[in-house]
Amino acid sequence: MATEAELREALQDIYDPEIPVNIVDLGLIYGIEQDGGKVTVTMTLTTPGCGMAGMIGQEIKERLLMIPKIDSVDVKIVWEPPWSPDLISAEAKEVLGI
Repeated sequence: MATEAELREALQDIYDPEIPVNIVDLGLIYGIEQDGGKVTVTMTLTTPGCGMAGMIGQEIKERLLMIPKIDSVDVKIVWEPPWSPDLISAEAKEVLGI
């Protein structure tokens, strides 16, 4: 079984197509749970109207399924708590000039 740190590291390969920062450093990933070979990712988006939700969710599934012993991935998009720029990592804020 992969550790949460390994799963988060894998998710750092996925970027919001509108912002040059990965989804982990953007603060979009709220939680990762594992139950055997099943992984559930709870996340949000920068805005409720984001048209990239399906694409990002599919990329998450494809990336995590590359990890040995991960059989299925469920991506849950939530709006509470709402995303804010405060969730962006310090490194990403530097990249974005915030």
